[in-house]
Amino acid sequence: MITGKQLIGWGYQPGKWMGPALEALNRAEADGADEAALRALADTFQPPPAAALRPKGDVPFHRAIEATTPDEERNVAQVVETMTELMRTPTLTGGAVMPDACPAGGLGTIPVGGVVAADGAIHPGMHSADICCSVAITVIGDIRPARVMDAAAEVTHFGGGGRAPGALVPLPEEVGVGFRDNRFLRDLIDPARQHFATQGDGNHFLFVGRLRSTDQVALITHHGSRKPGAMLYRKGMRVAEDYRRRLSPETRKQNAWIPFDSDDGRDYWAALQVIRAWTKASHFAIHDLVLDALGESAEERFWNEHNFVFRRGDSFLHGKGATPAWQGFAEDSNGLVLIPLNMAEPVLIARGKDRREALGFCPHGAGRNWSRSEDARRNAHKLTEQRVKRETKGLDVRFWAGRPDTGELPSAYKNAETVVRQIRAFDLAEVVDYVDPYGCIMAGEWQSDFHRRRIEAKRARRKERRKGR
Repeated sequence: MITGKQLIGWGYQPGKWMGPALEALNRAEADGADEAALRALADTFQPPPAAALRPKGDVPFHRAIEATTPDEERNVAQVVETMTELMRTPTLTGGAVMPDACPAGGLGTIPVGGVVAADGAIHPGMHSADICCSVAITVIGDIRPARVMDAAAEVTHFGGGGRAPGALVPLPEEVGVGFRDNRFLRDLIDPARQHFATQGDGNHFLFVGRLRSTDQVALITHHGSRKPGAMLYRKGMRVAEDYRRRLSPETRKQNAWIPFDSDDGRDYWAALQVIRAWTKASHFAIHDLVLDALGESAEERFWNEHNFVFRRGDSFLHGKGATPAWQGFAEDSNGLVLIPLNMAEPVLIARGKDRREALGFCPHGAGRNWSRSEDARRNAHKLTEQRVKRETKGLDVRFWAGRPDTGELPSAYKNAETVVRQIRAFDLAEVVDYVDPYGCIMAGEWQSDFHRRRIEAKRARRKERRKGR
């Protein structure tokens, strides 16, 4: 009978793998297997040696960004520091930062505007919780933009939570089937229905403007996969953490990965594709609600994601706030991408250049040089109403919750001209058209009322329970 002591004597390292290995080895020995066959069988059970972090600088990354002000110098220094640490992750083979890059999280966390290539691995932390954050455009045509703004304000949904039961937008059947058929998603079908055709908060928006080339009115939305995406992200991080402990304990937790050549990896990849389909459908469901209210139809529409994992050969390209800029990055791509800057600037319509050094990506927007809390500190002396009026002059800007979110005003973002200039300087994309702004809807400050209502609802339920005793 083969024992753990014997395996250790053969040179194997002890671990949880020995239990199932011993069962298989003793069955094989009973069937007449010799020592060479038994050792070969044991090899299939022993986990591979732990992957060590790479030395700093071992895998370089491309910097498609330059600083022109002291704030930008601090921002770029932080981006370089965190990317340098990030690139020590054993699976990574390349990286790049876009002109809109800014830190998001602790040291070693992929920054917004960051791109990395991984060999045979999917890193949930590198596409972030806002899986498939994306931008979609519908060209409506000859119509007064004020009508579009009014219709959109009636039918869109921002803030926390999903739509009320009586206001749900039907989930496409094929998307629902995708959820039910995937083990990562089948218990998320209810959030998928509740959050469908909703836009969240933060920098997500509904934008109305005119194409500079034709003067046609267009509707643009920006949001991600909402609660179902966030819940998939949490599941993915848990699975990745299990692999990290076995494969590379030195790797930072936020950079854990799921090997693609595992059942977990293949199922997680399939789940990402379903979430992608959900998000695309969510965008155009909102657009269709607006069109139906107006009695209009779409003349043209397309979309692109900028928080996702893309596959090129055996390489998995993780873009966090970075736009794929190569022809055919997805089957539904028309070769054009959308790059919004801020509510007072045009949305760029661009064609990517597939720059090898930038891993084929271009920026997703304007980015920030400082955090939302730092923006609040810098502008604490300014009256909100005056700041909003000054920064949105001439525009129809609305906040869904009724109160402005000053962290989303134009001055909170990087200088748009600087970002556009660097897109050209680093030859990342060709701007082929602009959607000049007419107006924009954003979530605004919704949190206080939302949480107040939740607390009141809990109190009411407790009161009812006490009455029933």
